[in-house]
This record gives sequence, structure tokens and C-alpha cells, in this order.
Amino acid sequence: MRRLGICALLAALSGCAGGYLPYSSHSLDPSAIDALVSGASQADGVPAGLVRAVLMAESAGNPSAISVAGAQGLMQLMPGTSASCGLADPFNPMENVQCGTGYLRSLLHHYHNNVTLAVAAYNAGPGAVDRYHGVPPYPETRAYVVRVLNAYRNY
Repeated sequence: MRRLGICALLAALSGCAGGYLPYSSHSLDPSAIDALVSGASQADGVPAGLVRAVLMAESAGNPSAISVAGAQGLMQLMPGTSASCGLADPFNPMENVQCGTGYLRSLLHHYHNNVTLAVAAYNAGPGAVDRYHGVPPYPETRAYVVRVLNAYRNY
């Protein structure tokens, strides 16, 4: 019990809501993540650094990640998003990253390449961003946007 509490605390401090740490034993090797991100970003015209920043904020590189809300895999796709991409297995790293990158591209298009709004919509949904005419006032979303944008600047 004590160990679980420490792991949860470390995960929270690292910004990983799913209870796993970046590059944990459940995470893909960084070079594998780079290869997946590179292929998907080239195919969809989304900057690789942005895809990588979202992927790491979402799952910390864990292809088996499942959020409390039901999001799955590396890019933490909701079942409806996976279905819209025709994914048979949302835990397949290549398919998951391709679908998540395509979704991110559609958000960038919707928000006229405003990365802040696209990232906020990836987290909170486009309905929330549209309703608030910007980043929603949800603490989780605001922290997520800052975390992703800071990582994007560093990739």
C-alpha cells in the first residue's frame, strides 16, 4: 500500500495522470517512439515535436495506458475517436499514433493552426474550447496545455 502511494505521488509530480512514469518499464523505447512519431507526423503534416509532446503528456510512452475516462494507448484515444479512425486495436502503437496525429491535425485545421487551442481541444474536447472561446477554465486542461507547449518547445 505504501509503495502504491509513493508511485502515485511520483506520477502526479511528473504530470502523468495515468499512474505511470515516463520511460517506465511499460513505456516504449525512446527510439521506437521517435520512429512512430516521425512517420505519423510526416504523413499528416503535423510537427513531430508537437505529436511527441502530446504523446508523452498523454501516456508517457506507455502503449497499454488506459485513463480513468477510458482513453486508450499512446495518444490516449477515446473509443469514439478510435472508431472514427477504424482502429481494430487502439493499443497497436502505430495505428494509435497515426489516429491520434490525424485527430491532432484536424484540431489544428479547425483552430486555424492555433496550437494552444488545438492542444486544449485534444484534452478537453473541441466543444469545451468552442464554448469558452479559448482554453477552458479547467485546472487539468490548463496544466496540460502548459505541459505540452513547454515540451513542444524543447523537442
